[in-house]
Amino acid sequence: MPTIALSRGPVEYTVLEGGPGAAALAPLVLLHEGLGCIAMWRRFPARLAAATGRRTLVFSRHGYGSSGPAPVERTPRALHEEAHEVLPELLGRLGVHRPVLVGHSEGASIALLHAAAHPVDAVVAMAPHLFAEDRTLQGVAAARAAYATGPLAKELAFYHQDPEAVFRRWSGLWLSEAFRGWDIEGDLAGATAPVLLVQGDSDPYGTTAHLDAAERGLGGPVQRLELAGCGHTPHLERPDDVIDAVRTFLLSVTTGTSRTSGPVAQTHRLESHS
Repeated sequence: MPTIALSRGPVEYTVLEGGPGAAALAPLVLLHEGLGCIAMWRRFPARLAAATGRRTLVFSRHGYGSSGPAPVERTPRALHEEAHEVLPELLGRLGVHRPVLVGHSEGASIALLHAAAHPVDAVVAMAPHLFAEDRTLQGVAAARAAYATGPLAKELAFYHQDPEAVFRRWSGLWLSEAFRGWDIEGDLAGATAPVLLVQGDSDPYGTTAHLDAAERGLGGPVQRLELAGCGHTPHLERPDDVIDAVRTFLLSVTTGTSRTSGPVAQTHRLESHS
């Protein structure tokens, strides 16, 4: 897998080609969760690229997957730094302009923060974090308690060069006293591009309160997809529903039907399928 040198060190990335008209469409850029990397997206990027016909950039942040190590410990400004320093540098080096950002969990928070200060065509935010919700902190604490004896340690070892550091930096930030006041709702007014918010109602790491906060904070049109019986990874648990929703959302963006002034909430609740 190729790597690209950034000021903080190299990152691994891959580009999936889209359909015949991909050159005329804004590319997708996928932003992974706090324990994720390229490989942990599994088949989702390829399926999304095929369904939308768009070129798709996927990369692992510093310290994740086979990217270079993270240079410093994470602070409450970590996601802002990813959004305003690392991501712009990566996109600039690769010649990516006005992308559609597709983020999951921490990656969704980074996507929203980036869109508030940099030009993007649209954002898809799956299970975003807007503040340090008690439910999120309880989920991280439970993961930390189970890490040593559960399957998560083995899973992370399969995907990351330094899995111990990945887990320690993730759980350490979220459970730190300094992070309890973290809240990005007030940082999002500059994000005027259309946003699709996706949330499962059985997510152990967050509730629809984050979608409510995003609607209040964002400066552009908003659509919501709430998935019944779905946990923290909608793109893996309900890939067909998510891909169909993203494709429909992007078609509406391309035709201009989502470009209304101010936040517009459109909520679609999909029931579980047996």
